[in-house]
Amino acid sequence: MPDRTYKIVVLPGDGIGPEVVAEGMKVLRAVERRFELSFDLREEIVGGGAIDAYGVPLRPETLAACKRADAVLLGAVGGPKWDDPNAPVRPEQAVLELRKRLGLFANLRPVRTLPALVDNSTFRAEVVDGVDLMFVRELTGGTYFAKPKKVWETPRGRRAVDTTAYTEQEIERAVRVGCELARRRRKHLTSVDKANVMATSRLWRQVAERVAADYPDVRFDHMLADACAMHITRRPTDFDVIVTDNLFGDLLTDLSSMLAGSLGMLPSASLGTVTSTGTLGLYEPIHGSAPDIAGKGLANPMATILSMALLLRHSLGLVEAARAVEVAVETTLDRGDRTSDTAPPGQRALSTSEMGDRIADTISQRELALAR
Repeated sequence: MPDRTYKIVVLPGDGIGPEVVAEGMKVLRAVERRFELSFDLREEIVGGGAIDAYGVPLRPETLAACKRADAVLLGAVGGPKWDDPNAPVRPEQAVLELRKRLGLFANLRPVRTLPALVDNSTFRAEVVDGVDLMFVRELTGGTYFAKPKKVWETPRGRRAVDTTAYTEQEIERAVRVGCELARRRRKHLTSVDKANVMATSRLWRQVAERVAADYPDVRFDHMLADACAMHITRRPTDFDVIVTDNLFGDLLTDLSSMLAGSLGMLPSASLGTVTSTGTLGLYEPIHGSAPDIAGKGLANPMATILSMALLLRHSLGLVEAARAVEVAVETTLDRGDRTSDTAPPGQRALSTSEMGDRIADTISQRELALAR
């Protein structure tokens, strides 16, 4: 019998969210069987679906369930139905509120080019071959959360302002996560800012240098955000771990997603403070709800499935199970299985559920070698 039951709240969301999350759950059940684990899954409505059903994007009951859970899996939220910028409630508010109320300050976004998908990237094969980098994006501060944030009328027309603000503590905890990750990887951390023009970035740089001094085994350097964007497109294999603020992290990770060959391949983990019982995290693919392909079986579920691997590793401490998921994804791709976003011209693409079946079946194979 399993030693304990892990509690996971499942938030399918909108658009293709329910489709890709269903495949994530399929894979999780395969992990449960192979490793004799026990998962208690509780599904809740968030985003546009919650607005339609309850008038709010995130119910207090849902938030409370997430706080009690060991981990949270999210599909995606939003769509044209709820796109009115003047609406008092919007689906995206659910995600922002979850990050804030769960204390999820560090967003991990791994970018890895798998050998089977090197030719799918819009970059030359020699540029992307061997890419394996990790972004740590500060998630609860900076431009997206600071006040004032408003639009107002003036005698000369409308004016708008967004504020960027950071405290020393917010910067320190994000950089420390980056240092810890670099120590377990290739021992190289790059801190990205705009210290040449922004006061918050100058503080970021000062704090980052102080924190990095606690990790003498980690090679540490700074890079301006615009220079980093150029360097990623030229020599992405130079990077190991990149830590940066909320806005720059959002932009640079979307740029880097093209290195992997498809947005449908990239997972993410939003983590909070490590406690005696583990690290509560929110796990989600970095792609959106893609309403244009919702219900057509065209979505690639691999980013969600790889997010499950991050969930198993970072929140539940099940490293071997996490590796089994990652190896199953690689094995499936090596066999030539593809969804529509990665299939070459003329090849039949698997549907969302077919790809989930292939990966789940691969995990169930006892001969699956985890040391790839």
